[in-house]
Amino acid sequence: MSVVIGVLALQGDVREHTRALEACGARTLPVRRAEELEHCDGLVIPGGESTAMWRLMCAFDLLDPLRKRIGAGLPAYGSCAGMIMLADRIVDGAEGQETIGGIDMVVRRNAFGRQVDSSESTVHFDGVPLDAVFIRAPWVESVGAGVEILGRVESGEREGRIVAVRQGRLMATAYHPELTGDPTVHRYFTELVRQSKDEE
Repeated sequence: MSVVIGVLALQGDVREHTRALEACGARTLPVRRAEELEHCDGLVIPGGESTAMWRLMCAFDLLDPLRKRIGAGLPAYGSCAGMIMLADRIVDGAEGQETIGGIDMVVRRNAFGRQVDSSESTVHFDGVPLDAVFIRAPWVESVGAGVEILGRVESGEREGRIVAVRQGRLMATAYHPELTGDPTVHRYFTELVRQSKDEE
């Protein structure tokens, strides 16, 4: 089944996510306006800087339409800053910072440190080992009962930290799978979108 997955195109790795999704058989659409959401079967919220992303969403009148569409069941995947934007609650956010919400979790912004602390490590995503790239990444402090943990850091000082989650049609990773060439995460999300479309 053909699906159209939008990539929020306000900032971040839009091209990289687009290529990864198209390699998994999805058609893609850059999303900058609320009306473009109506043409999407799913949405990727890329990494970037979460406070800038929030302000751009407000400037483009996208925050409330995103909340409504995601609340109504639009599948969405957020990577890095996108994880922060899908969190119901954040720690260490900017003054007044808002999120789209949808996943019952608490996310700590910039938990992995500054840009110079960027790193790679092996993470199992839903049981599949993959190389994960962390750039000023968040992590999940805690999750509600309805959230499935798909991945944790497996070694080092951050061992055990939650870095991949799913709740219903929403999923998020603290890392950037679009930068590694490994299709695991994008294929998982594309299948989630297809299944969701089948259910409608």
